Amino acid sequence: MSKQKLIVIGAGMATGRALEHLFDAAPDAYDVTLFNAEPRGNYNRIMLSPVLSGEKTYAEIVIHDADWYETNGVTCRFGERIASVDRDRKVVIAENGDELPYDKLVFGTGSNPFIIPLPGHDLDGVIAYRDLEDTNTMIESSAIPGARAVVIGGGLLGLEAAAGLRMRGMDVTVIHLMGHLMDRQLDEPAGYLLRKALVDRGIDVRCSTNSKEILGENGKVRALLLDDGTEIPCELLVMAVGIRPNVKLAQDSGLAVGRGIHVDDQMITSDADILAVGECVEHNGAVFGLVAPLYDQAKVVAKTLLGEVDAFQPKEVSTKLKVTGCDLFSAGDFAEGADREDIVYRDPARGVYKRLVLQDDKLIGAVMYGDTADGNWFFGLIKDGTDVAEMRETLIFGPAYQGGTASDPLSAVAALPDDAEICGCNGVCKSQIVNAIKDGAGTLADIKAVTKASASCGTCTGLVEQVMAVTLGDSFQMPAAQPVCGCTDLTHEDVRLLIKSQELKSQPAVWQELGWKTPNGCHVCRPAINYYLLADWPLEYTDDLQSRFVNERNHANIQKDGTYSVMPRMWGGITNPSELRAIADAAEKYNVPTVKVTGGMRIDLLGVKKEDLPGIWYDLNQAGMVSGHAYSKGLRTVKTCVGTDHCRFGTQDSTGLGIQLEKKLWGSWTPHKVKLGVSGCPRNCAEATCKDIGIICVDSGYQIGVGGAAGMDVKETERLADVATEEEAIEWVTAFMQLYRENGKYLDRAYKWVAKVGLDWVKETLADDATRTALNTRFEISQSVYRKDPWADHAEKRADKYQPLADLTLEAAE
Repeated sequence: MSKQKLIVIGAGMATGRALEHLFDAAPDAYDVTLFNAEPRGNYNRIMLSPVLSGEKTYAEIVIHDADWYETNGVTCRFGERIASVDRDRKVVIAENGDELPYDKLVFGTGSNPFIIPLPGHDLDGVIAYRDLEDTNTMIESSAIPGARAVVIGGGLLGLEAAAGLRMRGMDVTVIHLMGHLMDRQLDEPAGYLLRKALVDRGIDVRCSTNSKEILGENGKVRALLLDDGTEIPCELLVMAVGIRPNVKLAQDSGLAVGRGIHVDDQMITSDADILAVGECVEHNGAVFGLVAPLYDQAKVVAKTLLGEVDAFQPKEVSTKLKVTGCDLFSAGDFAEGADREDIVYRDPARGVYKRLVLQDDKLIGAVMYGDTADGNWFFGLIKDGTDVAEMRETLIFGPAYQGGTASDPLSAVAALPDDAEICGCNGVCKSQIVNAIKDGAGTLADIKAVTKASASCGTCTGLVEQVMAVTLGDSFQMPAAQPVCGCTDLTHEDVRLLIKSQELKSQPAVWQELGWKTPNGCHVCRPAINYYLLADWPLEYTDDLQSRFVNERNHANIQKDGTYSVMPRMWGGITNPSELRAIADAAEKYNVPTVKVTGGMRIDLLGVKKEDLPGIWYDLNQAGMVSGHAYSKGLRTVKTCVGTDHCRFGTQDSTGLGIQLEKKLWGSWTPHKVKLGVSGCPRNCAEATCKDIGIICVDSGYQIGVGGAAGMDVKETERLADVATEEEAIEWVTAFMQLYRENGKYLDRAYKWVAKVGLDWVKETLADDATRTALNTRFEISQSVYRKDPWADHAEKRADKYQPLADLTLEAAE
């Protein structure tokens, strides 16, 4: 018996979930062809905000990759639209003219962003915020020095866009027509707290404000004109004012439509062989924009396709804001009414506000800001219509206080009923997680794979982990994000984002604004904070030598006997008799016991006494030599082979390219040490394929690899790009260095950073010409301040004048 033919239009989250259910229940029931207007498959749209802010990469939000589609036998036609549907013949006609027959057809055409028809709305630089292309446009705009953005719309999506752009360093103004932000989800007090938090981050928020016209110049947006005559300059204008179901194809096909495509409880349209799911759907007069009801629809679609009976019944939904540091939860009905009672809790010092709305001894609405840990519990009470009369006195304090006294939060989780919803996005209840654990799921990743809990927006992750802790007992170790040090609860990633978004440009500003527990930091956090400030604000911040490791303070590597090694730089491994004589003279003059050729093609003077450092620096400087930075978190060496100058196998001038790279990149501070290699041919004599950045010269040009390692971890580089000229190679390498400098966690080597953010993201970021140019520009700005020889700073000092540079003891972390 041949398979039935199923065609799905739209590879979004709703159709993706429907296919998952279909394949789980009956993998051989249909021959599936999937069309998508976007040139990619199913990814998590609700996590585009963290991608915009830099907290996640696109690779991290992909739901179905190519392997998944291949494993399930899906024919993918991504980047293709359906031109029309011939319902009489039961065929779809693709834009290229292909006609494909179907037995069943599923519309998942999603929605279109609403663009306010202001004069100038079609100018270059005016965009919506809906998909990955929009997100990438915003990221590219944020990379332009001095670029400014205006976001029209103070709802959920608009604020996530504004916060993400601010984290990227842009000046951002939010324009909102209503009196307070997120007016559909929040009451006025919570809206005030949200506005205050965003303003504190440097976002200009203007409520009760109406837009009149978008002004342009040479076809590009230059400002937004308000109806009071105010002009707000901008190079990017984002409209986030709502969505409309995409019904055009359905309408042209003769299906019944209203605001959306009409469906019954089984998700069947006015044509018995055509179903619809997702944001394009209208069910009993309602349309849907949140993921939880769309996933409920997906379950019904799969059962309907298999001839089973199920019915879609809309449920209560909750709202959370995906902005780092803005904890917000809203659910139910919180409008005022004569027959309703409010319970309100305020803690202004902590910025916490909670409001519960009761009617007839039942919780019907909840708004929380600043502390949303109990949001899912309150949401469960709302959905279940629970009588809360007996817990009225302690209700506002959450489940841990029921019974009148505080208890272990895990006890409250243990007391949750089996049908308590844990993951609202995917409709996963407590019993499903418990059963998955009993069947062998022992990690959060296992739970995500089996139940989908915590796999969408991630805000329920903590609650899922608590269920795991209750079920597994002592065998479960609750994971915790690692803070920078004991001085703070913030992670390195949090600190980097906050330094940029809050424009913190000094160490005291970090200690004060980010709530450091110690007044001046410690030996662990100070080097990291010093680096982040230096990398983000090179023109405004002054490097603090006391916040560097001892090797960097002393410009030399300390040895186990207390002496130091001194290593002059040899550009690309090239030296000359004059330099060699200077090294020999210095070794004799200062009684250096060991002179060694290093693996990085330099000469190391080992055993130099501390008091002799200024003197030996001076002598080597006089011979034209500078520090090799062998002690630094920065560029160490560029190893080269002789290339076309001497080798009969050489394809390009590897030595010349290596020297150019070293002279451009030297003196740049990076999260960890960086080593380069340039090999003149694939024989790879310079061992370029195990460096942080490695170039292999070939007949057609240069193959650039990144993320190699040859220390405690041994790792081959991964291909970043192939380029034809030296100029392009230098441009790409410099852009990669700056991207690493701006995003890497302190003390993470390049290969660890690439593994975290994903090579695909690095490639996509650097593939854009404007982005590469901007990264090169920012690198040069930083180098204009910090590209200097530290030995030269001490050239006039003699041994008898040398003083320790700091009292702070920082051990070298190599």
